[in-house]
Parts: sequence; structure tokens; C-alpha cells
Amino acid sequence: MKTASHTARTTVLVCAFAALAAVTVLSTGCAVVRGQETTGAYVDDAGITTAVKAKMVEDKTVSASSISVETLNGTVQLSGFAKSTAEKSQAESIARNVKNVRSVRNDIVVRP
Repeated sequence: MKTASHTARTTVLVCAFAALAAVTVLSTGCAVVRGQETTGAYVDDAGITTAVKAKMVEDKTVSASSISVETLNGTVQLSGFAKSTAEKSQAESIARNVKNVRSVRNDIVVRP
């Protein structure tokens, strides 16, 4: 049977570990990669990438599974394969119309 002092010690230890984890995250930040300046920029880029992919999935003229989307500092890079120049153009249009997109690099290859 657990005693009140045992429960109190457990609570203190859990709080201490949570505080240590919070200090570690705040002092080192999240794993910001590819030369991004802040964690906020990384989160924004992830949101842009997600929004572009979601809009591509909704659009029946674009094969979302064949196109890769990466975002860095608001610049979206599209790569992969399209069945036509119309599909390639539509993928670029979708990306350009997502909020907070600064520019789009369309490296999609059209293959018959």
C-alpha cells in the first residue's frame, strides 16, 4: 500500500523531470534543421507543407502521392513526377495559393 509520503515523493520526482525536460527544450530548442533561424519558422514551414499536400489530395487532377513537397523559410519545393504539363502546372498553382508561401520551385518532371 502506498503511503502519503511515497505519493508526495513520486509527484515531486515527476514534476522535477517535467521541469528538467522543459528547461532542456527551451534552452536547446527543437531540432531546427536546414539553416532555419527559429523554431517558429520550422513550425510555419511544416504547416505550409501540410496545407499544400492536403490541397493536392483534394484536387483530383494532381497525383499527390507522386509529388513531394518540402518547405524552407516559406519557399515550397515541388519534386516528383507528373503525367502531363497540366498536372505540373496545377501542382504549382496549388502551392502558390497556400497562405504564407513566398515562392515555389517547381522541379516536377513530366513523364509520359
